[in-house]
Amino acid sequence: MLIFPAIDLYEGKVVRLYKGDYSNMTVYSTDPVAVARDFVSRGARQIHMVDLAGARDGNMPNLDVVREVVRATGAFVELGGGIRSMAALERVFAAGVSRAILGTAAAGDSGFLEAAVEKYGGKIAAGCDLKDGKVAVKGWLETTGEGPEGFFGRMEALGVDTVICTDIARDGAMRGANGELYREIMAAHPRVRLIASGGVSSMEDVRRLRALGLYGAIIGKAYYTGGIALEEAVEAAK
Repeated sequence: MLIFPAIDLYEGKVVRLYKGDYSNMTVYSTDPVAVARDFVSRGARQIHMVDLAGARDGNMPNLDVVREVVRATGAFVELGGGIRSMAALERVFAAGVSRAILGTAAAGDSGFLEAAVEKYGGKIAAGCDLKDGKVAVKGWLETTGEGPEGFFGRMEALGVDTVICTDIARDGAMRGANGELYREIMAAHPRVRLIASGGVSSMEDVRRLRALGLYGAIIGKAYYTGGIALEEAVEAAK
């Protein structure tokens, strides 16, 4: 299993939201590049990045910061937040991003998602952000009527091979990862490379997710608060 330490960006700063609430935001650093360098120094080879303003507003105001992170670290960077057109995808990949995550677009614009997968293949991932059992969009501010079973079925049909699944109720809450949710998804959709996100707060979580056979796990708040030593997590996940 791969460990993806996370950098959530807002106004050029590294922040974390509590359960997706923009009014409950903690700033952890004003230097995202330094944070990314620390990730790499601790053994991480891939970084998960989200442009929170982009996710909410449908643009990418922090793309220059992402470009600097790629340039400074040489890491595999996956990026989500505000990527809702082919032109936006071109800008993302021109910035050196290795994989683009489509969230709102994956939930509501199958035509765009299909075109993106046709052109970029495995460089496209989908974000399945779950709030009260339904897929949330637009920076988690709205929910659709679709549950994970329908979402993952559509992704498989469209040829998406990697999905980041976030349990919003656990994101930033340090309550532990929702292993049962991920177990059910993997049983129903074994061909999807599943990355767990939300609530990964201890080494026990890391070992439990690895035992489930997940492709990856995202570590966010637990890194910033010292709940997980990143180098230890990277080794345990192998």
